[in-house]
Amino acid sequence: MKHVHLDRTPLEPVSHNPAIQKQVMLRLGDLPHLTNFSQARFAPGQVAPAHAHADMCEVFFVESGSGEIAVNHQIYPLTAGTCVAVERGEAHEVRNTGNEELVLTYFGISVEPA
Repeated sequence: MKHVHLDRTPLEPVSHNPAIQKQVMLRLGDLPHLTNFSQARFAPGQVAPAHAHADMCEVFFVESGSGEIAVNHQIYPLTAGTCVAVERGEAHEVRNTGNEELVLTYFGISVEPA
């Protein structure tokens, strides 16, 4: 069992854009197949550039704010309550296109590389 509270979780940079801060509540090795369970905060205009993972899927849930996610060059809106699942190998980019902070809670699931 692991018990974590967001208020006591330190900020650290997101690997795809160090200017974006995240809090990692669970890490690789804490649970089978889970690579991370985190919350990231994007300031207006911030972007996590396009990238893909050969060995994991990711699920994003929008807590607040607005933006968009491009998955394989198709753009989808991100608003509070939206959930997006990205499969292994799908290129994805997240952008805060709003005037307020975009807060995403997300996790990764490890899968065998294709």
